[in-house]
Order: sequence, then structure tokens, then C-alpha cells
Amino acid sequence: MSYQQYLDGEKLILTVPTTGGVQGKEANPNIPEQPDEIAEAARECEELGASIVHLHGRDERGERSADRLQEINDAVRDACEDVVIQNTTGGTGLPLEERIKGIRTDPVPEMASLDMGPMNRYQHLTAENTRYQIETLAREMQEEGIKPEMEVFNNGHLNEVYRLIETGLVDEPYYINLIFGPGTLTRPTPANVVNMIGELPENSIFNVLAIGPHQLPLTTMGIVTGGHVRIGMEDNLYYRRGEPAESNAQLVGRTARIADELDRELATPAEAREILGMSG
Repeated sequence: MSYQQYLDGEKLILTVPTTGGVQGKEANPNIPEQPDEIAEAARECEELGASIVHLHGRDERGERSADRLQEINDAVRDACEDVVIQNTTGGTGLPLEERIKGIRTDPVPEMASLDMGPMNRYQHLTAENTRYQIETLAREMQEEGIKPEMEVFNNGHLNEVYRLIETGLVDEPYYINLIFGPGTLTRPTPANVVNMIGELPENSIFNVLAIGPHQLPLTTMGIVTGGHVRIGMEDNLYYRRGEPAESNAQLVGRTARIADELDRELATPAEAREILGMSG
């Protein structure tokens, strides 16, 4: 993707991460945690133009739980018309046998996240993401026809993307999520967005994800540089400075309006599948 493709009217894929694996209602009481809450958030966002929903599991107490992904997937399918389900396989401090549950639901998800290397954001926890873990997940995704969304937390992780391509464990078009934020993530600056886009492999499609106050400006850059965007309460709990977000739909609706003003039409789930080379 490129600025020229933006000018040519390439449609925009909008992904919504309804809830994450870290903060919960203690950080913002409006963040959905239970299957019915997550499914309702997904439905609202699909109606606003989101074509992919990124899902994490939470148990009855709001704690992260990969075992809950099946129930959440079922609830989202019942609530939504055609949204693409993208399950997480991440999880700071979680063993591989827990993380791999994200691609072992019935049916398997159409997409899943694939972290491309270690990450530090917390005082005592590191997301390991060893090469063995990455390759194990990538191999099973390829075997099951699950589209990996390769999560690049910093520019060193692009080396791992190229390595997976060279080993044949991912298929074209390569879908790469460029992540900007604190810790060992890429520093959230406009210059770094441009730099990371310039380092992408051929035949790749990119998405922009930015944490907290950087979500709105950097994802808007993603729109005008021909990429795709991820907007939701896993990544940002505020609508504006000092004003907690009321819902995922509030955040998604704003980006949908910005895309409309920039004359970039949102892709339907069927169009997103076509853009990403998925069979549906």
C-alpha cells in the first residue's frame, strides 16, 4: 500500500480491538469484558464500518482467559452479520499452550495475531515471543488457512517478518500491523510511521496501531498513506484528553467520519477478505 493507492481510492480496512488482555473496567468501566458485552460492541462497530474484530478472552472476573475465546467467538458470530474474527495468540507471560488456543476454536478463526518478537511494557513481565513460538503458531495458521496479522512492535521485528517470508511460513499478501507506543514499541512519531512503511517487504499490506493519545493522529496518517487502521479500547481508553471513551463504537465512529472526509471508503468484511487474499 502507498499514498498513490490512497489517491486511487483503495478501500480502508478498519479493525476494532474491543478489549485487551491487560486493563479492564478498573481503568474504564465502559470496556467490555464478558461475551455478551464484547459481542454487542462488535455488532455496533460492524454497523459503523468495522470489518475485523480482534478478540481477547476474559473470565467471569474480567481476568484474561484463552479458554473463553470459544464462547466469545460464538457470541460475536451470533450478534454480527459478517465480521471477520481475528483471535489473539499473544499474552505477556502466558505459555505457548495457552496462546495457541486462539487458533484452536471451532471453527478456527479466519485471522489471528502473530507477535513477531519480544516486548517490554511492564515492570516485571516480558512478552517472550521466541522464534520457536512464532514458527509454531505460524505453521499451524498456515496449515489451517488462518491469515496471520504479523504484529511488529519495533523495527527490529521487521527482520523477523522477512525471515518468516524467507522460510515460507506466511503467504502473500503479507499483512503487517505496525505498532507505536511506550516501552520497547516503536516510538510514536509521524517520522517513524513513514520510516516503518518504507521498510516493508514487497507484496505486503500494512495496518497502523497506536497506543493512547497517539491513536487518533497516527491512524489518520495510516489512512492517508494507503494503509489500514486499528481503533478501539484495547489500545486507547480515552475519546480525548481527560474524557474516557464511552464505547468502542464512539472511537470507531470518529475514525469512520475522518475516513469519509478524506474520501476513503471503508471496506466491507467481504471486501476485506478479498484485499487480504482470504477465501472467507
